Amino acid sequence: MLKFVILLSAVACALGGTIPEGLLPQLDGRIVGGSATTITSFPWQISLQRNGGHSCGGSIYSNKIIVTAAHCLQSVSASSLKVRAGSSYWSSGGSLVSVAAFRNHEGYNANTMVNDIAVIRLSSSLSFSSSVKAISLATYNPANGAAATVSGWGTQSSGSSSIPSQLQYVNLKIVSQSQCASSTYGYGSQIRSTMICAYSSGKDSCQGDSGGPLVSGGVLVGVVSWGYGCAYANYPGVYADVAVLRSWVVSAANNI
Repeated sequence: MLKFVILLSAVACALGGTIPEGLLPQLDGRIVGGSATTITSFPWQISLQRNGGHSCGGSIYSNKIIVTAAHCLQSVSASSLKVRAGSSYWSSGGSLVSVAAFRNHEGYNANTMVNDIAVIRLSSSLSFSSSVKAISLATYNPANGAAATVSGWGTQSSGSSSIPSQLQYVNLKIVSQSQCASSTYGYGSQIRSTMICAYSSGKDSCQGDSGGPLVSGGVLVGVVSWGYGCAYANYPGVYADVAVLRSWVVSAANNI
C-alpha cells in the first residue's frame, strides 16, 4: 500500500531523530538515486534548520529572502529557525543566519497542498560568493520532458530516518501539470494548478528535501512539496509551481 509521505517529515529526520512536531507537511522530501555534490554547483541551496537540526531545504531569492515550502513552516516560530548557506554540509561551514520573519502563502491548504510556498526574511544579509548566489524565479514552465535537477539533504530512501551530511542532487525530467494529472500517473485530480511534477525511474526528492529547489534552464521552477513515497513508480515528485506562484513570491518578498 502506498504511503503518502510528508516532505517536512523527511527534513526533520536530518539528525536521525524524530520529526519536530509541527514540521509535518505532506511529502517525502529526500534525494533518492542521487549523487553527492558541492554547494558551488548549487549555490542557491540552503538548509533550513529548526532547533539545531536540518528541517527543510530552500532557495536564495535575494541576500535576505529565502523561498521554501509553506508546509515547512507550520506551527513554528521564527526564533526557532536558522538558515545555513554556502556549505555543502548542513551541519557545518558556510554561514548560519537567524530568521527574522516568514510568510506562508495565504491560500496554502495542508489537505490539498495547493499554494505550498513561503518566503523567509533573514535577520542579516548573506554575502554573495561562488558558494552563495541567488536564483531567478521562472516566468514560465519548461516543456514536458525538459531536464531538471533537484538538490537537498533529504533521506536517500523512503521511510529512512537518517540523512546524508553532504548535499545530494538528482537529475529528473519535468512532468507538466496536465500530464501529471493524466491517467499516465497515479495522482489524478490531486494535481492542482499550483503544482508541477518531475520524474525519473528510481530517482526522486524525499523526506528532508521539502522546500528545496527544482531547477530547469538555470531558474527556479519548483519547490519540493509532496508525493507518494519516494521514487515510487508512476508517482512523480510534486512541486509548488514557481511560475504560477511567482507574483505572490515577489510581492511577499517585498513586504515581509
